[in-house]
Parts: sequence; C-alpha cells; structure tokens
Amino acid sequence: MMNKSENRRNFIKKTGMTGAALYLGGVLPGFSAASYRRIAGANKRVNVVVMGVNSRGLALAGNFAAQDNFEVTYICDVDEQAAARCIGKVEEVQGRRPKAEPDLRKVLQYNGVDALVTAAPDHWHAPATILASNAGKHVYVEKPLSHSPQEGELVVAAAKKHGNVIQMGNQRRTWPNVVEAINALHQGVIGRVYFAKTWYANNRPSIGIGKKTAVPKGLDFDLWQGPAPRRDFQDNLVHYNWHWFWHWGTGEAMGNGVHTVDLARWGMKLDYPNTVSSVGGRYRYRDDWETPDTQSIQLDYGDKGLITWEGRSCNSRFVDGASVGVLFYGEEGTLQIEGGNAYKIYDLKNKLVKEVKNDVALDTLNRTSPSQTLDAIHLQNFFDAITKGTAPAANVEDGHVSTLLVQLGNIALRTGQQLSIDPSNGHILQNEAAQELWKRSYEPGWEPGIS
Repeated sequence: MMNKSENRRNFIKKTGMTGAALYLGGVLPGFSAASYRRIAGANKRVNVVVMGVNSRGLALAGNFAAQDNFEVTYICDVDEQAAARCIGKVEEVQGRRPKAEPDLRKVLQYNGVDALVTAAPDHWHAPATILASNAGKHVYVEKPLSHSPQEGELVVAAAKKHGNVIQMGNQRRTWPNVVEAINALHQGVIGRVYFAKTWYANNRPSIGIGKKTAVPKGLDFDLWQGPAPRRDFQDNLVHYNWHWFWHWGTGEAMGNGVHTVDLARWGMKLDYPNTVSSVGGRYRYRDDWETPDTQSIQLDYGDKGLITWEGRSCNSRFVDGASVGVLFYGEEGTLQIEGGNAYKIYDLKNKLVKEVKNDVALDTLNRTSPSQTLDAIHLQNFFDAITKGTAPAANVEDGHVSTLLVQLGNIALRTGQQLSIDPSNGHILQNEAAQELWKRSYEPGWEPGIS
C-alpha cells in the first residue's frame, strides 16, 4: 500500500494541481519550504469528521485528506451511498479508511475527532457548528454561516464561550492575489472607495414540480432534516435542490452572494449598513423553486458608500467579462476581482494600469470544487489557527457579518420593504414583519443551544 505522501501526489495529479501551483513535495502555494518543514517537523495532525459529502463536502473531504497535517477519520452523511463514495475517495487519497457515522451527535463524542468540517445543507450549518463547539471541537463550516440571523449570533456566542476555532468557507480571504488586491485598496491604490458592485451569474435548469414519494433506500430523511421542522419527502429536493426552498436553503444570494459581498465589505472596511433593500423573484420557470432566480440587493452605508449584489440563476451572461466578481469604484479608478485569484486596476479613463492574472486554473461554475488548489491554502490557515493560535482569515465574527448582510437582503425581498438597520449591531429597527424572519422555527428537541 502506498503511503499518504504517495497517495497525495497521485491525487494532486488527478485534480490538476501542477508543479507551477505547488512546490516540490506538496508544499502549498504561499508556503515556503521552511514553513512547510516546520509543519511536518511538528508532527501534528488534526483529525476531522466531514459532514455532508454528496457534493461540496465530497471535494472538501478529498482536499482535507490530501493535506499531510490533516486526517479524515469519520464521514458523517445520512445517505449511505454518498458516505460510501466519499469513504472510498478519502481512502484512496490518504491511504487510510475513515469510518462512517451518520449521526453527528454521536460522532462528536468519539475519541479521535479534533474538528468538524461541515458542508451539509444550510439549515444544518449553525446547529452543527454549535453542537461541535459544545463538544470542544474546532469547526470549518461552509458558507453561509447560518440559516437565520439569530443562528449567526448564537454561533458567535458559542465561539466566545468555548474558545474554539471556527473558520468559514470564505476561501478568497486566503487567496494570495485577492489578499494583495484588498491590501492595495486599503493603501489607496484607487483613492477612497465609495461603491462596490458584486454579482453571480449561472444558467440553472428548472427543478420541476415535485411529487411526494417514499424516501429512497439508504437515506435517513429524518436525520437529513435534523433541526428543521418535519416535512414530507418529495422527489426534487435531495440532494441539491433544497437550496431553492426557504425551509432548508437560502437561495443564490446566500449560496454564492456571501463570497463577493464579503470581499466588498472587506475592501471597503464596512460592517453593518444603515438601510437594506432588495427586489427580485422567480421569473424564468414555473416550478417548485421558491427563492429568487433574479435578485438585486442594495446595502446603503450612508456617506461611507454603497454595496450591491446582483444574482442571476438562469441567465449566465457575464458582467465585465466574468460570471462572478466584485468591482470597487474609487475616486481615482476602479479595481476588479473576478471569480478567481486575479485582479485588474483601471484609471478614470478606463485604461488598464495593472493586471495580476490567475496562476491556477479555475472553473467558477463548478458547484463542488471550483478552486481546489487555492482552497488548500484556506485549510492550512485553519490548521495554523488550531495548532499555532494564529487568527483564522475567515473568522466567525466576519463570517457572521457577511452572512447577515445577505440575509438582510433576503428579508427585505420577502417582506417587500426597505429595512432600517442599527449600524452598531446589524439589527432590524421597527419592523415586525421583518423581525419574524430574524429567527426560524425548529423541530422540537432540536433547538440549538450553547452549553
């Protein structure tokens, strides 16, 4: 049997991680050979359980398994087929076979688990993170951080009480060229920035009209629903289309908008806005899809500036040459970050004055693993936060603020009202209808709580 390093090298070849992107011997981009030797020499390994591995979680499990300082010890998924497929992939990569445990509540009590990695459906993100925090585990949670604003505040409170590391999957916070671009903004490369335009475009098909039917063999649908109040199974829900149902998902805005809105507020050094408004709807198809397929969100910070997000789920026409991105408009020019690890700077006459190109190929429309090589840097940042006490690049506080901004956009859309916001904490002011959407209901006995 090959050792982990040999398996990892084979994995790198299969996934296109070339020598141009990685140093010899598997050193990650952005890490010197000396820093890598310090990691290896420390002989530390963080044991993780990966939850929700049918889609994005499958890619994450493989990426964690490929890192020499992580070990995937358990796979937690309520679908037996998804779990088996992921276990096989992880064993191929790391040379050791993880165990299966579908119930997160059980696996968090097992020895040999240091951290939870969760890419389960959105309604699980905050409850799973809180359960793991209560159990003394670190957490890597994919965006969005929470299903509702109240959940996000609970996650922040749990981290403060337990002192564990919580890293959100805002991977661009560690991509080297993106970090360079944000630092350039902070240093005034285009003067004072007063407007950031963000967007995401795709061309998703209809999900049709679902039929209530028997739960497929091998799927524990009761455990899949977990914290969410129980509803009947229907055949157009699992495994991906739950994104478009408010009961379990949070729509395109939360699935993809969080990434670029996070970059916008990071680049502009902004937290909570004064007002939030949003318009949109489900226009393209007549089906079960509940969340908008076309949406615009406006985050107004008064004289500090404006952030907007445009989402199109069913028309993938690019904006300024990219399907994903953010444009920063300043007094002296414009800076554009697209979906990858690249940026451009234009002067006020629209002349390109600087371009830093991608050094790793990306597929921004790939819903499972658009940027695996770059994401590995984020995993190593998580490792350093656990083992060295360094600050995580996408910490829980920033994750909550960026998630909340888009949640407020969805609340404004669903109520059809502009929201007045307390700029000190992000809370909605004097709006009973909107306040009803600040929190969600739970299946009895599943209410998240800090212990």
